[in-house]
Amino acid sequence: MSSIRQNKVARLLQKEISGIFHLNAANWFPGTMVTVTVVRVAPDFSFAKVYLSVFGKMEPKECVDLMTAHAKMMRGELGKRIKNQLRITPELAFYVDDSLDYAEEIDELLKK
Repeated sequence: MSSIRQNKVARLLQKEISGIFHLNAANWFPGTMVTVTVVRVAPDFSFAKVYLSVFGKMEPKECVDLMTAHAKMMRGELGKRIKNQLRITPELAFYVDDSLDYAEEIDELLKK
């Protein structure tokens, strides 16, 4: 169960990470649109799971691997942006958001 504070921090992180992606998307993900769909934050705010939705030329796994390789740089840039809101910049872990595929699969099963 997430607290109100966790939800607010998660929304803040989602907004700021999306902004970083927006500025660097052409260099990191050519021909691909990457969206931050969900951010889940640990109760102590030291760790955040970032779920990415990927559309375009690059494979989702490839984008997640690229972001995992650049996680320290992303955390540093995020720290510069949120230094006045949070005391600790959380560690970031990136995952593929497959909720749309899952919902589509359930929808197909229900149509049968």
